[in-house]
Amino acid sequence: MVRKNYDGDGLHQARKPVALVAIFGTFPPMPPHFVRSALLALLLWIPVALKAATATRIPVIFDTDIGTDIDDTWALTQLLRSPELDLKLVLTDTGDTHYRAMLAAKLLEAAGRTDVPVGIGQNRGMSDTVRNQLPWLAGYNLEKYPGRVYQDGVGALIELIMKSPEPVTIIAVGAVPNLALALQREPRIAAKCRFVGMHGSIDVGYGGSSTPAAEANVKDDPAGLRAVLSAPWRDILLTPLDTCGVVQLTGDDYHAIWSATGDPSLRALIENYCVFAPRVTWMKCDFFATRSTTLFDCVAVYLATSESLVEVETVSFDITDDGYTRRSATGPFKARCALRWKNLPAFEAYLTKRLLTKP
Repeated sequence: MVRKNYDGDGLHQARKPVALVAIFGTFPPMPPHFVRSALLALLLWIPVALKAATATRIPVIFDTDIGTDIDDTWALTQLLRSPELDLKLVLTDTGDTHYRAMLAAKLLEAAGRTDVPVGIGQNRGMSDTVRNQLPWLAGYNLEKYPGRVYQDGVGALIELIMKSPEPVTIIAVGAVPNLALALQREPRIAAKCRFVGMHGSIDVGYGGSSTPAAEANVKDDPAGLRAVLSAPWRDILLTPLDTCGVVQLTGDDYHAIWSATGDPSLRALIENYCVFAPRVTWMKCDFFATRSTTLFDCVAVYLATSESLVEVETVSFDITDDGYTRRSATGPFKARCALRWKNLPAFEAYLTKRLLTKP
């Protein structure tokens, strides 16, 4: 149907549909039957184009220790707003995985994404002193989550990967006992997956220190990470502290997110940050109204979609029992590592825009 509008003289003038002009350019008046045929062709083409766009999305499993540090919550929100990524499963890892699953599920509900299943990983228990977002879950019942909850989250991960017609990207942002167990149960998953992890400290430590550190995700389970990085993944890409340890949102970028109270996902994110700030024990988080904490895990989510803002180097290294990832020419582990930023402010601007853009 050709839309009719009034021109400046009050006369009805048939105007070319914008979409056709964009495709065919400016052209002389055409017979109505041609316009109708062109419009019909366009309408038939749109679903095909949308299907093609959907088919190019990257299937993702998010393996997370959400609920201790707040950056996992930022990263999950970012992931849900990354149109390149198709989140297939949130798998909770390390410590009290039931608590972590409750948190992931409630955040998915706030985002309107209960189509995403939640898998409960190996439950090893944890102290209330590190359940830093627990008050936000008051009264929440995981059994009432409208989506699917897998009690055997590791089994769900294996099944999803083995049945996937295309390679799956695992984004791991905590220690990896779940993945080590999954590889024991079904070693073939590695050949069907790409591994993107927030792990290690190659040349730079916490806060940009020139001294490498025992990074927490490695230190929590060195044996598990050794098992995971020994597997024959299609690709291994890491963001060590060298890049992820210097990312924060401040100033106008942070204020825009802090002020987005009309956005349910961002409101849930900031509510969790406000709950987290007075409970965290490893830092004095009295700045929560003016800036974020370090957003380590957001870099891993970014790397699942692009490497354009970082310098990546293939590194050979060893993993020590006390959690260091030390460079070694003869080291048994090799991974592509994002070691330097090409443009950190550009990443922080990208992250802000991504978080503020509703899907």
